Amino acid sequence: MVDKRVALVTGANKGIGLQIAKELAAKGLTVLVGARDLAKGDAAVSEIDGNAHAIQIDVTDQGSIQAAATRIREEFGRLDILMNNAGISRADPTQPFEEAVKTNLLTDASIDEVRTVFETNVFGVIAVTQAMLPLLREAPAGRIVVTGSSGGSLTLNSNPANEHRRMYGNYSVSKAAAHAVMLSFALTLEDTNIKVNAACPGFTDTALNNHNGTRSVEEGAREPVRLALIGEDGPTGTFSDEDGTVPW
Repeated sequence: MVDKRVALVTGANKGIGLQIAKELAAKGLTVLVGARDLAKGDAAVSEIDGNAHAIQIDVTDQGSIQAAATRIREEFGRLDILMNNAGISRADPTQPFEEAVKTNLLTDASIDEVRTVFETNVFGVIAVTQAMLPLLREAPAGRIVVTGSSGGSLTLNSNPANEHRRMYGNYSVSKAAAHAVMLSFALTLEDTNIKVNAACPGFTDTALNNHNGTRSVEEGAREPVRLALIGEDGPTGTFSDEDGTVPW
């Protein structure tokens, strides 16, 4: 059992997840780099300056999730922070971003495409959080953060002046659902020592958008890391970015 805080970051072998892992490790935490492919997780760990360990976890595979929870308990003995970061924008990651924007619209997306995105972005968040809750309940100050997106905001996208509302499709809808999932956990756990929040990293340059993003991963990781490390007086059940509260 380790005697310092342990954080699990899903989807941490690249992009924002890897940057979150780097920053938490730099702050002295033991970081578990969650990856579907363990070899990719090991490669990511080699980039981290600090105490980091690769752990195989596929958020769409219940057996993989449970195996990860078992390993965390047996090898590390605790879990203080869960970063639900794993996410996909489309079923086929090789699909050009511009084309994906069109085929993501619910008027055009196949039901199989919708299910695939929801399996990771919504059901994956629920499944991983449920599996890790026994460990988080034992932590002195459990923290759960969901990587959200202002692109999923119903308020922002219902405003005719928002030029991005034309892209409100499968991915954005899945993120709106993920925000609701976060709030459900936060409300259920509000009488415990666990705080649950969602963080919008902004339009960050990652493989999720074929590197069309305008923000660096360092910028994108700031709000998730802040929420992961909030103190006892910090919020729960909130959705925010670096500028403050994001409307639902």
